[in-house]
Amino acid sequence: MKRLVGLMILALVLAACSGVSSQSKSEEETKDEPKKEQSAEAEKSDDSKEAKNEDTEKSVEEKESEPADTAPVEPQYQITGNWSFEPIADANPQVALITIDDAPDEHGVEMAKTLKEMNAPAIFFVNGHFIDSEEGAEKLKKIHEMGFPIGNHTYSHSSLPDLSKEEQKEEIVGLNDRIEEIIGERPRFFRAPFGQNTDYSKQLAAEENMLLMNWTYGYDWNKEYMDASKLADIMVNTELLNNGANLLMHDREWTSKALPDIVKGLKDKGYELLDPSLIKTP
Repeated sequence: MKRLVGLMILALVLAACSGVSSQSKSEEETKDEPKKEQSAEAEKSDDSKEAKNEDTEKSVEEKESEPADTAPVEPQYQITGNWSFEPIADANPQVALITIDDAPDEHGVEMAKTLKEMNAPAIFFVNGHFIDSEEGAEKLKKIHEMGFPIGNHTYSHSSLPDLSKEEQKEEIVGLNDRIEEIIGERPRFFRAPFGQNTDYSKQLAAEENMLLMNWTYGYDWNKEYMDASKLADIMVNTELLNNGANLLMHDREWTSKALPDIVKGLKDKGYELLDPSLIKTP
């Protein structure tokens, strides 16, 4: 009997211990649940922050990649009957335009770099035979990417009065097509080889919305000035340098070497180098 009572007491004690253990475990789990929930919420919050940061980064990247709103520049200068430029309203009259013909031959890219470094705008008039090759096309791209407008100087630099209408069209419109194929835009300026236009070339230039342009002076094709120091001196000190002067130079070694002194000399004389984007075109 005593043994039976002892076994019953032992069973009761074990049951009680089991209950306490179960209750203790339940309480511990209950205590841990808020921690788990907080941890999950924290993870969600972190994920949300990361997603927000990613969205912000994407937004900034998208904004940076969007092209800036560029309003058309109001023309401030117009070409005159003697191929110089005059202010349309209150713009500075003491300006000079730099133009480089026969580009991009051997020195065009180097000349563009010089002008860029000296903050000197210019127009590069292109011949088609220089951009038929992949190398020539790359040179043209580099000049354009430096911010210089590209002008049309015909495909083969032939004398236009000696050509048929069909040939003149190929020389002018054909070159515009090729230039657009390379840089994505058509020229806004046209200069005939030797300054020799025809009625038909003038018509084509107008149809292509290009400003017909010759020059007021230039010297680098004369043997006497195929020397950098002599060329720089005459380009800056000639009596032909006047307000609105339209300076003609070429893609040549001696011209490339003279260019820094020409730019500096013009600025020292008080001339502002005319930005082609300010010129009124058709």
